[in-house]
Amino acid sequence: MSTTLHRAFATVEGSTARFTTLDGHSEELAAQEGSDIRHAIVQRAVAEARRTGAPVELVTSGDRGSHRIRVTPDGTSSPVDDGASALRRVRTEPVEVAHDYPIPLSATAEEDPIDEAPPSVGQAPAARRTSFIPDSIHPKEHLSGWRALLATWGVAIKPSPSQLEHHERIHLVSRHWAGCRTIAIVNGKGGVGKTLTTAMLSAVFGRYGGGNVLAWDNNDTRGTLGWRTEAGLYDTTIRDLLPAAPGLLSADAGVSDITRYVHHQSVDRYDVLRSNPELLATDQRLTSVEFELLMRVAARYYRLVVFDSGNDESADRWLSMVDHSTQLVIPTLTAPESAESAALLLEALEARDERSRDLARNAIVVVTQSEPARPAELRDIILGFEDRVRDVVTIPFDPVLKRGPLRFDDLRSPTREAWIRAAAAAAAGLGGRP
Repeated sequence: MSTTLHRAFATVEGSTARFTTLDGHSEELAAQEGSDIRHAIVQRAVAEARRTGAPVELVTSGDRGSHRIRVTPDGTSSPVDDGASALRRVRTEPVEVAHDYPIPLSATAEEDPIDEAPPSVGQAPAARRTSFIPDSIHPKEHLSGWRALLATWGVAIKPSPSQLEHHERIHLVSRHWAGCRTIAIVNGKGGVGKTLTTAMLSAVFGRYGGGNVLAWDNNDTRGTLGWRTEAGLYDTTIRDLLPAAPGLLSADAGVSDITRYVHHQSVDRYDVLRSNPELLATDQRLTSVEFELLMRVAARYYRLVVFDSGNDESADRWLSMVDHSTQLVIPTLTAPESAESAALLLEALEARDERSRDLARNAIVVVTQSEPARPAELRDIILGFEDRVRDVVTIPFDPVLKRGPLRFDDLRSPTREAWIRAAAAAAAGLGGRP
Protein backbone atom coordinates (compact mmCIF):
# COMPACT_ATOMS: atom_id res chain seq x y z
CA MET A 1 0.00 0.00 0.00
CA SER A 2 1.51 3.28 -1.11
CA THR A 3 1.64 6.36 1.07
CA THR A 4 0.56 9.70 -0.35
CA LEU A 5 3.48 12.12 -0.60
CA HIS A 6 2.60 15.60 0.63
CA ARG A 7 4.54 18.55 -0.72
CA ALA A 8 4.74 22.27 -0.18
CA PHE A 9 6.60 24.91 -2.19
CA ALA A 10 8.26 28.14 -1.13
CA THR A 11 9.63 30.85 -3.45
CA VAL A 12 12.02 33.13 -1.54
CA GLU A 13 12.55 36.81 -2.37
CA GLY A 14 14.73 38.55 0.21
CA SER A 15 12.95 38.50 3.56
CA THR A 16 9.61 37.29 2.16
CA ALA A 17 8.39 34.07 0.59
CA ARG A 18 5.36 32.68 -1.21
CA PHE A 19 4.28 29.39 0.44
CA THR A 20 2.03 27.09 -1.60
CA THR A 21 0.59 23.67 -0.81
CA LEU A 22 -0.11 20.92 -3.32
CA ASP A 23 -3.86 21.55 -3.15
CA GLY A 24 -3.35 25.11 -4.41
CA HIS A 25 -3.51 27.13 -1.18
CA SER A 26 -1.05 30.03 -1.33
CA GLU A 27 0.03 32.67 1.19
CA GLU A 28 2.75 35.24 1.82
CA LEU A 29 5.32 34.70 4.59
CA ALA A 30 7.56 37.37 6.10
CA ALA A 31 10.59 37.03 8.37
CA GLN A 32 10.13 38.24 11.89
CA GLU A 33 12.43 41.00 13.08
CA GLY A 34 15.90 39.60 13.76
CA SER A 35 15.17 36.16 12.27
CA ASP A 36 15.74 34.47 8.91
CA ILE A 37 12.91 33.87 6.44
CA ARG A 38 13.92 30.19 6.37
CA HIS A 39 12.70 29.77 9.94
CA ALA A 40 9.26 31.08 8.98
CA ILE A 41 9.14 28.72 5.98
CA VAL A 42 10.09 25.64 8.03
CA GLN A 43 7.62 26.55 10.78
CA ARG A 44 4.86 26.84 8.19
CA ALA A 45 5.88 23.47 6.70
CA VAL A 46 5.68 21.88 10.17
CA ALA A 47 2.17 23.27 10.57
CA GLU A 48 1.26 21.77 7.19
CA ALA A 49 2.68 18.38 8.25
CA ARG A 50 0.61 18.46 11.44
CA ARG A 51 -2.51 19.40 9.44
CA THR A 52 -2.09 16.48 7.06
CA GLY A 53 -0.75 14.06 9.70
CA ALA A 54 2.15 13.06 7.45
CA PRO A 55 5.65 14.30 6.58
CA VAL A 56 5.87 17.12 4.04
CA GLU A 57 8.53 17.46 1.38
CA LEU A 58 9.36 21.17 1.29
CA VAL A 59 10.68 22.46 -2.05
CA THR A 60 12.31 25.91 -1.86
CA SER A 61 13.77 28.13 -4.56
CA GLY A 62 15.01 31.69 -4.77
CA ASP A 63 18.10 33.81 -4.32
CA ARG A 64 19.85 31.08 -2.26
CA GLY A 65 19.32 28.28 -4.76
CA SER A 66 16.90 25.34 -4.71
CA HIS A 67 16.53 22.89 -1.81
CA ARG A 68 14.33 19.98 -0.78
CA ILE A 69 13.69 19.24 2.90
CA ARG A 70 11.62 16.55 4.61
CA VAL A 71 9.63 18.05 7.50
CA THR A 72 7.75 15.86 9.98
CA PRO A 73 4.79 16.65 12.27
CA ASP A 74 7.06 16.54 15.33
CA GLY A 75 9.15 19.41 13.93
CA THR A 76 12.26 17.55 12.75
CA SER A 77 13.68 18.23 9.30
CA SER A 78 16.30 16.61 7.06
CA PRO A 79 17.58 17.06 3.49
CA VAL A 80 15.96 14.98 0.75
CA ASP A 81 18.02 13.12 -1.85
CA ASP A 82 17.99 15.29 -4.99
CA GLY A 83 19.13 12.58 -7.41
CA ALA A 84 17.48 11.35 -10.56
CA SER A 85 15.37 8.80 -8.69
CA ALA A 86 13.80 11.53 -6.57
CA LEU A 87 13.09 13.63 -9.66
CA ARG A 88 11.38 10.67 -11.34
CA ARG A 89 9.32 10.07 -8.21
CA VAL A 90 8.05 13.65 -8.25
CA ARG A 91 7.22 13.77 -11.95
CA THR A 92 5.51 10.38 -12.20
CA GLU A 93 3.19 10.88 -9.26
CA PRO A 94 -0.38 11.49 -10.52
CA VAL A 95 -1.36 15.13 -10.00
CA GLU A 96 -4.72 16.66 -10.77
CA VAL A 97 -4.02 19.57 -13.09
CA ALA A 98 -6.39 22.52 -13.47
CA HIS A 99 -6.65 23.49 -17.14
CA ASP A 100 -7.26 27.12 -18.07
CA TYR A 101 -8.98 26.10 -21.32
CA PRO A 102 -10.89 22.81 -20.93
CA ILE A 103 -11.47 20.87 -24.14
CA PRO A 104 -14.66 18.75 -24.10
CA LEU A 105 -14.05 15.04 -24.77
CA SER A 106 -17.68 14.31 -25.61
CA ALA A 107 -20.80 16.14 -26.65
CA THR A 108 -24.47 15.40 -27.17
CA ALA A 109 -25.99 15.27 -30.63
CA GLU A 110 -27.61 18.65 -30.05
CA GLU A 111 -24.25 20.22 -29.08
CA ASP A 112 -22.29 18.73 -32.00
CA PRO A 113 -24.46 18.40 -35.13
CA ILE A 114 -21.89 17.00 -37.55
CA ASP A 115 -24.37 15.86 -40.19
CA GLU A 116 -27.83 17.39 -40.38
CA ALA A 117 -29.00 15.20 -43.32
CA PRO A 118 -31.88 12.84 -42.33
CA PRO A 119 -31.21 9.07 -42.44
CA SER A 120 -32.51 7.00 -45.36
CA VAL A 121 -35.88 5.24 -45.02
CA GLY A 122 -35.50 2.02 -43.04
CA GLN A 123 -32.00 2.94 -41.92
CA ALA A 124 -31.16 3.56 -38.28
CA PRO A 125 -29.65 6.96 -37.54
CA ALA A 126 -25.84 6.85 -37.53
CA ALA A 127 -24.06 7.71 -34.32
CA ARG A 128 -22.63 11.20 -34.40
CA ARG A 129 -18.92 11.36 -33.79
CA THR A 130 -17.24 14.07 -31.72
CA SER A 131 -14.44 15.79 -33.61
CA PHE A 132 -10.92 15.34 -32.32
CA ILE A 133 -10.17 18.97 -33.32
CA PRO A 134 -11.22 21.64 -30.79
CA ASP A 135 -13.37 24.52 -31.99
CA SER A 136 -10.60 26.99 -31.27
CA ILE A 137 -7.06 27.05 -29.98
CA HIS A 138 -6.39 29.56 -27.25
CA PRO A 139 -2.96 31.18 -26.77
CA LYS A 140 -0.89 29.51 -24.10
CA GLU A 141 -0.57 31.49 -20.90
CA HIS A 142 2.95 32.68 -20.07
CA LEU A 143 3.71 31.69 -16.48
CA SER A 144 6.15 33.52 -14.21
CA GLY A 145 7.23 33.60 -10.57
CA TRP A 146 5.98 30.93 -8.20
CA ARG A 147 3.29 29.69 -10.63
CA ALA A 148 6.05 28.88 -13.14
CA LEU A 149 7.98 27.01 -10.44
CA LEU A 150 4.96 24.93 -9.52
CA ALA A 151 4.29 24.15 -13.17
CA THR A 152 7.72 22.52 -13.46
CA TRP A 153 6.59 20.07 -10.75
CA GLY A 154 3.33 19.29 -12.51
CA VAL A 155 1.16 21.49 -10.28
CA ALA A 156 -1.08 24.01 -12.03
CA ILE A 157 -2.55 26.87 -10.02
CA LYS A 158 -5.55 28.63 -11.50
CA PRO A 159 -4.86 32.29 -12.31
CA SER A 160 -6.29 34.99 -10.08
CA PRO A 161 -9.04 37.34 -11.33
CA SER A 162 -6.44 40.06 -12.01
CA GLN A 163 -4.32 37.62 -14.01
CA LEU A 164 -7.38 36.55 -16.02
CA GLU A 165 -8.13 40.20 -16.80
CA HIS A 166 -4.51 40.73 -17.88
CA HIS A 167 -4.63 37.78 -20.30
CA GLU A 168 -7.96 38.96 -21.74
CA ARG A 169 -6.47 42.40 -22.40
CA ILE A 170 -3.45 40.86 -24.12
CA HIS A 171 -5.81 38.80 -26.25
CA LEU A 172 -7.68 41.96 -27.29
CA VAL A 173 -4.60 43.94 -28.31
CA SER A 174 -3.16 40.95 -30.20
CA ARG A 175 -6.04 40.81 -32.67
CA HIS A 176 -5.64 41.43 -36.38
CA TRP A 177 -8.55 42.92 -38.30
CA ALA A 178 -9.53 42.69 -41.94
CA GLY A 179 -8.40 46.08 -43.21
CA CYS A 180 -6.41 48.90 -41.67
CA ARG A 181 -7.68 50.45 -38.43
CA THR A 182 -6.87 53.93 -37.14
CA ILE A 183 -6.68 55.50 -33.67
CA ALA A 184 -6.52 59.30 -33.34
CA ILE A 185 -4.98 60.78 -30.19
CA VAL A 186 -6.69 64.17 -29.89
CA ASN A 187 -6.87 67.11 -27.50
CA GLY A 188 -6.71 70.75 -28.59
CA LYS A 189 -4.39 71.73 -25.76
CA GLY A 190 -0.64 71.21 -25.95
CA GLY A 191 1.35 69.37 -23.29
CA VAL A 192 -1.46 67.00 -22.25
CA GLY A 193 0.26 63.73 -23.17
CA LYS A 194 -0.70 63.17 -26.81
CA THR A 195 2.80 62.13 -27.89
CA LEU A 196 3.43 59.76 -24.98
CA THR A 197 -0.04 58.25 -25.44
CA THR A 198 0.72 57.68 -29.13
CA ALA A 199 4.03 55.99 -28.34
CA MET A 200 2.73 53.82 -25.51
CA LEU A 201 -0.35 52.57 -27.36
CA SER A 202 1.75 51.88 -30.46
CA ALA A 203 4.22 49.93 -28.33
CA VAL A 204 1.51 47.76 -26.77
CA PHE A 205 -0.14 46.99 -30.12
CA GLY A 206 3.23 46.45 -31.80
CA ARG A 207 4.71 44.17 -29.14
CA TYR A 208 1.68 41.99 -28.53
CA GLY A 209 0.19 42.06 -32.03
CA GLY A 210 3.38 41.24 -33.93
CA GLY A 211 4.29 44.67 -35.28
CA ASN A 212 2.90 46.26 -38.47
CA VAL A 213 1.86 49.36 -36.50
CA LEU A 214 2.54 52.96 -37.61
CA ALA A 215 2.72 55.96 -35.26
CA TRP A 216 2.04 58.95 -37.53
CA ASP A 217 3.04 62.43 -36.32
CA ASN A 218 0.14 64.34 -37.90
CA ASN A 219 1.26 67.73 -36.63
CA ASP A 220 1.76 71.05 -38.41
CA THR A 221 3.45 72.74 -35.47
CA ARG A 222 6.69 71.14 -34.31
CA GLY A 223 5.57 67.61 -33.58
CA THR A 224 8.06 65.99 -31.19
CA LEU A 225 7.26 62.28 -31.64
CA GLY A 226 10.53 61.90 -33.54
CA TRP A 227 12.51 63.47 -30.69
CA ARG A 228 11.25 60.93 -28.16
CA THR A 229 11.53 57.80 -30.29
CA GLU A 230 14.33 55.82 -31.92
CA ALA A 231 15.81 57.08 -35.21
CA GLY A 232 15.90 54.72 -38.18
CA LEU A 233 18.49 54.29 -40.91
CA TYR A 234 17.32 57.28 -42.92
CA ASP A 235 16.77 60.91 -41.88
CA THR A 236 13.35 61.13 -43.51
CA THR A 237 10.03 62.76 -42.61
CA ILE A 238 6.51 62.95 -43.96
CA ARG A 239 7.68 65.57 -46.49
CA ASP A 240 9.93 62.91 -48.07
CA LEU A 241 7.17 60.33 -48.13
CA LEU A 242 4.67 62.55 -49.95
CA PRO A 243 6.42 62.65 -53.38
CA ALA A 244 7.26 58.94 -53.07
CA ALA A 245 3.65 57.93 -52.40
CA PRO A 246 2.66 57.11 -56.03
CA GLY A 247 5.61 54.74 -56.37
CA LEU A 248 4.79 53.04 -53.05
CA LEU A 249 1.25 52.47 -54.32
CA SER A 250 2.37 50.99 -57.64
CA ALA A 251 1.84 47.32 -58.42
CA ASP A 252 5.55 46.48 -58.37
CA ALA A 253 6.32 48.16 -54.99
CA GLY A 254 7.83 45.85 -52.36
CA VAL A 255 6.65 45.56 -48.78
CA SER A 256 10.03 46.79 -47.49
CA ASP A 257 10.06 49.93 -49.65
CA ILE A 258 8.29 51.88 -46.90
CA THR A 259 11.32 51.37 -44.64
CA ARG A 260 13.16 54.32 -46.22
CA TYR A 261 10.51 56.76 -44.96
CA VAL A 262 9.76 55.52 -41.43
CA HIS A 263 11.77 54.96 -38.26
CA HIS A 264 11.52 51.47 -36.76
CA GLN A 265 11.40 51.01 -32.98
CA SER A 266 13.58 47.94 -32.56
CA VAL A 267 12.23 46.73 -29.20
CA ASP A 268 8.68 48.10 -29.17
CA ARG A 269 8.13 46.88 -32.76
CA TYR A 270 6.32 49.81 -34.36
CA ASP A 271 7.32 52.39 -36.97
CA VAL A 272 7.27 56.18 -36.66
CA LEU A 273 6.37 58.54 -39.49
CA ARG A 274 8.00 61.79 -38.40
CA SER A 275 7.10 65.38 -39.00
CA ASN A 276 9.92 67.92 -39.12
CA PRO A 277 9.96 70.00 -35.91
CA GLU A 278 12.58 72.33 -37.41
CA LEU A 279 10.19 73.70 -40.04
CA LEU A 280 7.52 76.33 -39.57
CA ALA A 281 3.89 75.26 -39.80
CA THR A 282 3.57 77.06 -43.14
CA ASP A 283 6.12 74.61 -44.61
CA GLN A 284 4.45 71.48 -43.23
CA ARG A 285 0.75 71.90 -43.91
CA LEU A 286 -1.00 69.10 -45.74
CA THR A 287 -4.12 69.50 -47.82
CA SER A 288 -6.92 66.99 -47.49
CA VAL A 289 -5.94 65.55 -50.90
CA GLU A 290 -2.34 65.02 -49.75
CA PHE A 291 -3.56 63.44 -46.52
CA GLU A 292 -5.77 61.05 -48.50
CA LEU A 293 -2.76 59.99 -50.59
CA LEU A 294 -0.62 59.34 -47.52
CA MET A 295 -3.47 57.47 -45.86
CA ARG A 296 -3.65 55.12 -48.84
CA VAL A 297 0.06 54.38 -48.38
CA ALA A 298 -0.37 53.76 -44.66
CA ALA A 299 -3.33 51.45 -45.21
CA ARG A 300 -1.36 49.44 -47.76
CA TYR A 301 1.64 48.77 -45.50
CA TYR A 302 0.18 48.75 -41.97
CA ARG A 303 -2.68 47.06 -40.14
CA LEU A 304 -2.97 49.84 -37.54
CA VAL A 305 -2.19 53.57 -37.62
CA VAL A 306 -2.00 55.65 -34.42
CA PHE A 307 -2.13 59.40 -35.08
CA ASP A 308 -0.31 61.86 -32.85
CA SER A 309 -2.28 65.01 -33.64
CA GLY A 310 -1.51 68.70 -33.43
CA ASN A 311 -3.40 71.41 -31.59
CA ASP A 312 -5.03 73.14 -34.57
CA GLU A 313 -8.46 71.53 -34.81
CA SER A 314 -9.29 73.57 -37.91
CA ALA A 315 -6.35 72.29 -40.00
CA ASP A 316 -7.19 70.18 -43.06
CA ARG A 317 -4.98 67.34 -41.90
CA TRP A 318 -6.59 67.33 -38.43
CA LEU A 319 -10.13 67.15 -39.83
CA SER A 320 -9.12 64.53 -42.40
CA MET A 321 -7.55 62.47 -39.61
CA VAL A 322 -10.80 62.50 -37.62
CA ASP A 323 -12.78 61.51 -40.71
CA HIS A 324 -10.50 58.49 -41.20
CA SER A 325 -10.42 57.42 -37.54
CA THR A 326 -11.93 54.22 -36.22
CA GLN A 327 -11.31 55.11 -32.57
CA LEU A 328 -10.64 58.34 -30.66
CA VAL A 329 -8.39 58.40 -27.60
CA ILE A 330 -8.43 61.67 -25.67
CA PRO A 331 -5.51 62.18 -23.28
CA THR A 332 -5.58 64.55 -20.33
CA LEU A 333 -3.45 65.22 -17.31
CA THR A 334 -4.75 65.52 -13.76
CA ALA A 335 -5.15 69.25 -14.28
CA PRO A 336 -8.38 71.22 -14.78
CA GLU A 337 -7.16 73.01 -17.92
CA SER A 338 -6.31 69.86 -19.90
CA ALA A 339 -9.51 68.12 -18.76
CA GLU A 340 -11.61 71.14 -19.80
CA SER A 341 -9.94 71.16 -23.21
CA ALA A 342 -10.83 67.48 -23.63
CA ALA A 343 -14.45 68.14 -22.64
CA LEU A 344 -14.75 71.03 -25.10
CA LEU A 345 -13.40 68.83 -27.89
CA LEU A 346 -16.01 66.18 -27.17
CA GLU A 347 -18.75 68.80 -27.30
CA ALA A 348 -17.47 70.15 -30.62
CA LEU A 349 -17.33 66.67 -32.17
CA GLU A 350 -20.83 65.85 -30.97
CA ALA A 351 -22.11 68.96 -32.77
CA ARG A 352 -20.07 68.47 -35.96
CA ASP A 353 -21.87 65.58 -37.70
CA GLU A 354 -23.32 62.13 -37.00
CA ARG A 355 -20.08 60.20 -37.51
CA SER A 356 -18.07 62.58 -35.29
CA ARG A 357 -20.79 62.28 -32.64
CA ASP A 358 -20.45 58.49 -32.72
CA LEU A 359 -16.68 58.79 -32.41
CA ALA A 360 -17.03 61.11 -29.41
CA ARG A 361 -19.45 58.83 -27.58
CA ASN A 362 -17.25 55.80 -28.27
CA ALA A 363 -14.05 57.61 -27.25
CA ILE A 364 -11.57 56.55 -24.58
CA VAL A 365 -10.26 59.15 -22.12
CA VAL A 366 -6.76 58.44 -20.79
CA VAL A 367 -5.95 60.34 -17.59
CA THR A 368 -2.20 60.44 -16.92
CA GLN A 369 -1.23 61.43 -13.39
CA SER A 370 1.37 64.10 -13.94
CA GLU A 371 2.24 64.28 -10.24
CA PRO A 372 2.74 61.50 -7.66
CA ALA A 373 -0.62 62.08 -5.96
CA ARG A 374 -3.61 64.26 -6.81
CA PRO A 375 -6.50 62.04 -5.70
CA ALA A 376 -9.15 64.76 -5.54
CA GLU A 377 -8.49 66.09 -9.05
CA LEU A 378 -8.23 62.56 -10.42
CA ARG A 379 -11.58 61.60 -8.93
CA ASP A 380 -13.29 64.73 -10.31
CA ILE A 381 -11.93 64.13 -13.82
CA ILE A 382 -13.01 60.48 -13.86
CA LEU A 383 -16.52 61.39 -12.67
CA GLY A 384 -16.71 64.18 -15.23
CA PHE A 385 -16.02 61.88 -18.19
CA GLU A 386 -17.31 58.43 -17.26
CA ASP A 387 -20.89 59.12 -18.45
CA ARG A 388 -19.80 60.83 -21.68
CA VAL A 389 -17.38 58.31 -23.19
CA ARG A 390 -17.08 54.54 -23.44
CA ASP A 391 -14.21 54.17 -20.96
CA VAL A 392 -11.86 56.18 -18.74
CA VAL A 393 -8.41 54.74 -18.04
CA THR A 394 -5.98 56.18 -15.50
CA ILE A 395 -2.19 55.98 -15.85
CA PRO A 396 -0.22 56.18 -12.58
CA PHE A 397 2.57 58.69 -12.12
CA ASP A 398 5.82 57.51 -13.67
CA PRO A 399 8.82 59.85 -13.97
CA VAL A 400 9.93 58.11 -17.19
CA LEU A 401 6.92 59.59 -19.01
CA LYS A 402 7.81 63.20 -18.23
CA ARG A 403 10.87 63.51 -20.45
CA GLY A 404 13.38 61.59 -22.55
CA PRO A 405 12.90 58.52 -24.76
CA LEU A 406 9.54 56.75 -24.66
CA ARG A 407 10.25 53.04 -24.24
CA PHE A 408 7.75 50.56 -22.84
CA ASP A 409 10.33 48.52 -20.92
CA ASP A 410 11.49 51.60 -19.00
CA LEU A 411 8.12 51.98 -17.30
CA ARG A 412 7.27 50.70 -13.86
CA SER A 413 5.22 47.51 -13.77
CA PRO A 414 1.91 49.20 -12.72
CA THR A 415 2.36 51.78 -15.50
CA ARG A 416 2.91 49.08 -18.12
CA GLU A 417 -0.23 47.29 -17.00
CA ALA A 418 -2.22 50.54 -17.14
CA TRP A 419 -1.15 51.14 -20.75
CA ILE A 420 -2.12 47.58 -21.64
CA ARG A 421 -5.55 48.32 -20.20
CA ALA A 422 -5.78 51.53 -22.22
CA ALA A 423 -4.81 49.70 -25.42
CA ALA A 424 -7.35 46.95 -24.72
CA ALA A 425 -10.06 49.57 -24.18
CA ALA A 426 -9.19 51.12 -27.54
CA ALA A 427 -9.01 47.70 -29.23
CA ALA A 428 -12.55 46.94 -28.12
CA GLY A 429 -13.72 49.74 -30.42
CA LEU A 430 -11.73 48.69 -33.50
CA GLY A 431 -13.90 45.80 -34.61
CA GLY A 432 -16.24 47.92 -36.73
CA ARG A 433 -15.64 49.40 -40.14
CA PRO A 434 -12.04 49.96 -41.27
